[in-house]
Amino acid sequence: MLALLQRIKDSNIVLKGDLEFVNDWEYFSLEPSAHHDQLTTTGPFAGTLSAFTTGTKLRTRYLSLLSNPPLPRPLNFWASDCNRVIETARYFATGFLGLDWENSSPSHNAKAIAHLRIIPETPDRGANTLTPGDTCLNYRKDMQTGHDYGLTQLFKFRSTYLPAIAARFEVQNPGIRFTDGEVYSMQELCGFETLVRGSSPWCDVFSHEDWLNFEYARDVLHYYRAGPGNKYGPAMGWLWLNATAGLMRRAPDAGRLFFSLYGPLFVIPVWELRVALTSENSVHDGDIIPMLAALDLSPSEQHLPVTHRPQERAWRTSQVVPMNGRTIFELHSCNSSRPRPNANNKKSQEHFVRININDGIVSLPTCTSGPGSSCPLEDFLALVRRRGVEIGDFREICGLGENASGRITFLHQ
Repeated sequence: MLALLQRIKDSNIVLKGDLEFVNDWEYFSLEPSAHHDQLTTTGPFAGTLSAFTTGTKLRTRYLSLLSNPPLPRPLNFWASDCNRVIETARYFATGFLGLDWENSSPSHNAKAIAHLRIIPETPDRGANTLTPGDTCLNYRKDMQTGHDYGLTQLFKFRSTYLPAIAARFEVQNPGIRFTDGEVYSMQELCGFETLVRGSSPWCDVFSHEDWLNFEYARDVLHYYRAGPGNKYGPAMGWLWLNATAGLMRRAPDAGRLFFSLYGPLFVIPVWELRVALTSENSVHDGDIIPMLAALDLSPSEQHLPVTHRPQERAWRTSQVVPMNGRTIFELHSCNSSRPRPNANNKKSQEHFVRININDGIVSLPTCTSGPGSSCPLEDFLALVRRRGVEIGDFREICGLGENASGRITFLHQ
C-alpha cells in the first residue's frame, strides 16, 4: 500500500471522485517500518486495550477458579517468541490477574502470581510448539497446496470482483490505473486504519456489495491457507485439540488453570474446565483456524468456490476469528441421577463439553446428546481420538521424521 501511495504522489495527479480524500490523507503511522507487525496502542480498538479488556472479561467469568481456593503456586502461562504476542500476553495477564501479577517482593512478603514462559517459534520444535505453521516442513515447502494455497485461491476469487472497482476508479481518474492487489489493499486499509484511529475514510470508498465480496475473499484466504481446505491444516490443529483433550481427561489432577498466547490465547481452568482461544491480532489468528479444522466444526460436502460468492455457507472467517475473537471449550460437571457404586447412594458426577465461539454456543455436529446440546466428555475424547486417526500423524504429514517431537509436552504447572 505504501508503494501505491508513493506512486500516486509521484504521478502528480489530483485524484477525483471516490478517491478525492487521498489528496490530503496521511498514512496512520509516522514510522511504518517500526510499527509493522506490532501491537496497536491507540484508538478504541487498540490491541493493548482489547487484550486487557479480554483479561478483565475472563477474570469476571473465572474469578471463583482463581480465588476459591487460592492458587497454591504461581501460574505458568505461555507465549510464542514474537514481540507482539508477548506484549499481548502481558496486557491480557494484567487484566486477568492484576497489575502485580509478575512482581515479587520478599521485603513485602509478596510473591509473583504468574510466570510467563516463552516458547520459540523455531522450526526444530516439531509438534511441541505454539506455532505449528513454522514447524511443519512440508506446509512451508509445498508451494501448491501448502501455506501459499490460501493466497492462490484468494487471487482467483478477487479477480471476479476487483476489476470492476478498479474500472470505476479509472473512469473518475483517467490518468492512473490500479491493479487488483492495489484495490484489495485499499479495502484492507479500512480495517487497519480503523484499528489505529477509530474510523477510516477508506471504508466509504466501497459499496455494501464490495464489502460482502471482501468478506468472502477473507473466507477463501483462511479456509485454504490453514483451514478445512488445506490438507495440512487439520494436522496442525489436532496438536492443540489433542492437548486440550488430554487436560480434560486428567482434570482436576492436571492443574487448575492454564493459558497461553500464540496470537491466539489458550486458557484452561481445570475443575470446571474452560479452554479459551482468543485472537488478538490479524497475523496469528490463523493458529485458531487449524484447531477448528481438526474439530471439523463446519463440515461441508464441497469446498468454498472461487468463481463466485455463495449466499449460504458454513465457513465465515469474520465469525470465527474476528479481532479479539474467542473460542472457549467448557467442561461442565453435573450431578448424575445414578448413584455411584459403593458410595452410600451418593450421586456421581457426569461431565460434558460445550463450545463457545465469540460468546455464542456452537454444538459439535456429531455430538449433541448432553444438556443444552453439549457433548459428553467420553464422547468428546472418542471424537478427538477418531479425528486423530482420520487426520494422520503430524510428523509424517509434515515430513519431520520419527525423531521429531510428536506432541505438546510443556503444558504443565
